[in-house]
Amino acid sequence: MTATTAHMHEQHAPARRSWLGRTEDWLDSKGKGAWIAAMVLGFVFFWPVGLAILFYMIWGKQMFAKSCRSGGHARHHMHSMRRAGFAAMKSSGNTAFDAYKEETLRRLEDEQEQFEAFLERLRAAKDKAEFDQFMDDRAQKARNERNAPSGDDDQRAAPSPYAEI
Repeated sequence: MTATTAHMHEQHAPARRSWLGRTEDWLDSKGKGAWIAAMVLGFVFFWPVGLAILFYMIWGKQMFAKSCRSGGHARHHMHSMRRAGFAAMKSSGNTAFDAYKEETLRRLEDEQEQFEAFLERLRAAKDKAEFDQFMDDRAQKARNERNAPSGDDDQRAAPSPYAEI
């Protein structure tokens, strides 16, 4: 068998699988969300199908596995994102660009620190204003209580209508 016929044979191999096997491969390629969606749709349209998919997911360890067969893709994506973050830190080889990048990152860090300091001052000013308002309200209440005439003094000054009886 030549390399070309072997390659053609490999391309047609999945077609020999049953529709159930091809469906499983397709769901695996889409990830856990596709399995869950298939289960929900199975329950909606014909509940035994949904139940069968649920049992298969549990016993096939699809639900509890760290990832489906396509999980390697998700891990690869996260790894490439991490690598891109580290790539921002390493040198590009161009000194002018590296100096520009370093200056821009330093400027952004300074702006972030200034903004955080501004927010802290804003919070402190708000806290002080609220505390000052509380103290003013408390002092006003104390003045009102001191200046308010007592109800006892008015009763002693006015003669009782029953005193003559």
